[in-house]
Amino acid sequence: MPHVELSISDPRSSRTAESTLDRWGDTVADAAEPSLVIDDQSLVVAVSASLEDLLGLTEPAVDRPLLDGVLQLLDFADGGALDAAEVAKTPPLLALKSGRLARGLVRVRCAAGPRTFDAIAAPLIQDDQVVGSLTFFSAV
Repeated sequence: MPHVELSISDPRSSRTAESTLDRWGDTVADAAEPSLVIDDQSLVVAVSASLEDLLGLTEPAVDRPLLDGVLQLLDFADGGALDAAEVAKTPPLLALKSGRLARGLVRVRCAAGPRTFDAIAAPLIQDDQVVGSLTFFSAV
């Protein structure tokens, strides 16, 4: 005979031990969509396998600075490196700074050559503080 047990608990109590970054990092690590999570210092917390494939990453991206070999941003005009003022306006970093949703096109150097992505980033908030950002990428 089947046996079912039920219990009632505060749903927030099971979540308090795990941080927002940890929860979203675990989700992105298993996600099918090209996505990544960075912390408030722009260190990569998690990256999906599909984004690793799109970028052609050969080394692990986790715990590395976002702009240190993970995302190599290019200028749309001349294909050179993007200047610092423009880098700060890219969706993952803009979501960190503004605490708001950010969206834009980014040109990235990939193993197979330059590619353009539509990037949508959301700030990750814990205890009323921005602790990171979650970004989804779609090839254009």
